[in-house]
Amino acid sequence: MTTVKKISLPPPRPFTWARGIGYVTMALLFYFTYWAGTAVEFSMERLHEGSPHMADFLSRMWPPDFSVLNRVLTETLLTIQLAWVATVISAILSLPIGFIAASNLSVSTPGRILRGIVIFFLNADRAIDSLILALFFVSAVGLGPFPGTLALAIHSVGMLGKLFADAIEAVDRGPIEALESAGAGKLATIRWAFWPQVAPHFISFFLFRFELNVRVAVVLGLVGAGGIGFLLTQYMRLFQYQKLATVILVIMVLVMVVDFFSSKLRRSVL
Repeated sequence: MTTVKKISLPPPRPFTWARGIGYVTMALLFYFTYWAGTAVEFSMERLHEGSPHMADFLSRMWPPDFSVLNRVLTETLLTIQLAWVATVISAILSLPIGFIAASNLSVSTPGRILRGIVIFFLNADRAIDSLILALFFVSAVGLGPFPGTLALAIHSVGMLGKLFADAIEAVDRGPIEALESAGAGKLATIRWAFWPQVAPHFISFFLFRFELNVRVAVVLGLVGAGGIGFLLTQYMRLFQYQKLATVILVIMVLVMVVDFFSSKLRRSVL
């Protein structure tokens, strides 16, 4: 005769305030998601109704018109140059800003005041999107890649300055204390204790920001800031969809190539 083995279930976990707060938090998140989806009028029905129009748009883009490839490649090179110059300018400006914003270098009262001002600038800079800056500079200096370069450079300072400061704050205190005990000044300590530790991170941040700036430079062209984005807008406004397809293909290749080499370089540096 086969005996049936009883399976004993574990006793229910006792209710705790932490579990109750977790349940309430999850319920609030679900409600907020529903509320936000209603506010943005998210509708699968409307998406389904618009799918034939999207299919028609894509069909007009095929086959791509490669007769404009030379012009597209020229504007692509301009986009790379724009992003590179902007990244170099932002790195030059962010390097001293990062040292000023680092908490472990601002020990005196004037240094803490200056650090507070710099941190406020970095936060304000990151709060203003590069597209807004591009519109400002386009209205100030006219159309072309120059306003796009200025917009990208200024916006990149906010990110690079913050990342540089975080890297400086995370350095090993051992070499610093050794130099300070030997009577080295602040500049010597920065040169021989801080810089060797943070230099690889600086290079990695520079490459990562350049990769982002290439992508953002494409968008800035939509407001007349030069580069391949300007060509994208032109073909779209003229309903030249097959030429538009060529631009999109080149943008995709550009982003993937820059991402591949930037990732390789960042890994080798670190």
